Amino acid sequence: MALPLVAPFRTSLGRQTVRTAVLLRAETTLGEGWGECVAEDDPSYCAEYVDGAIDVMRRFLLPALGGELDAYAVAERLAPVKGHLMAKAAVEMAVLDAQLRGTGLSFGGFLGAVRSAVPAGVSVGIMDSVPELLEAVAGYLAQGYLRVKLKIEPGWDVEPVRAVRERFGDIGLQVDANTAYQLRDARHLAKLDPFDLLLIEQPLPEDDLLGHAALARSIRTPICLDESIVSARSAAQAIALGATSVVNIKPGRVGGYLEARRVHDVCVAHGVPVWAGGMLETGLGRAANVALAALPGFALPGDTSASDRYYTRDLTAPFTLVDGHVRVPEGPGLGVTPDQDFLKEITIATDWLPAGPQR
Repeated sequence: MALPLVAPFRTSLGRQTVRTAVLLRAETTLGEGWGECVAEDDPSYCAEYVDGAIDVMRRFLLPALGGELDAYAVAERLAPVKGHLMAKAAVEMAVLDAQLRGTGLSFGGFLGAVRSAVPAGVSVGIMDSVPELLEAVAGYLAQGYLRVKLKIEPGWDVEPVRAVRERFGDIGLQVDANTAYQLRDARHLAKLDPFDLLLIEQPLPEDDLLGHAALARSIRTPICLDESIVSARSAAQAIALGATSVVNIKPGRVGGYLEARRVHDVCVAHGVPVWAGGMLETGLGRAANVALAALPGFALPGDTSASDRYYTRDLTAPFTLVDGHVRVPEGPGLGVTPDQDFLKEITIATDWLPAGPQR
């Protein structure tokens, strides 16, 4: 399906105007469940991309399923397929949603949520000018967002951060580089230290943990890893190396919500705060992310924005901002369902595949 964004969203990786999403509808003996694959159109954020996710699900992941299974069995059955964590996460999410809807348990209840609503932050893309950025940030603060994240890249970093801090004072402010810098930029990145940022997210390439550890020793701003964290094991290794003091958890990036919960548990055990990242999810993925963000270790506002931050019309009933918070769905499973008429309107293509070996 293709869902237009309310405005172009630009990061150091590129510019996006439409969210192309792969949705899975799982028909099981327990009922129906929905999954959403967060892979993007091209392999810029990571190696995965939409068409590749469709291909690997069709040819390898769904044939590996079959028979009686629950969400805990999905990862084990898909393990022989290397990588493709976002596609695997979508499959697990659909099976888990069906399982929970069948038993009447909510995502939040299953994962261990301790809050009925979560504090919401907003991610602000790279703009054409500082005045345009200040206008956008003012609008989000007026809506009640409790934290602002600025996307940065070389040439768009110190001055926009300075302008936002000077204009809006002591707001929760952090930046996200999406791997745009190298360790040789450490002296330049240290120029962000005076602005008392909550964190700088993924400044260096995802495979450079030692570089992040060295950078952490040379700047005061806390380093948060995103793209580098692909499992609970990688989170533990990054923490042990001193490469990160905050972790952004994205279920699609780590292979699903069960592994995301393990990442959370590892970080809590090491005293490392976590927060929930976002990949421009529709209401389906947003529902699951909000439930995850209600776990006790999520100490910082995440990218759990209201639906209207990205979409004029969401695929589900919209998530809204109330006093800076988004409510955790309480119904069985995800607690939300797609608007079928709207889904048909924005659907590009469909395919129906039985789980298990194809004949």
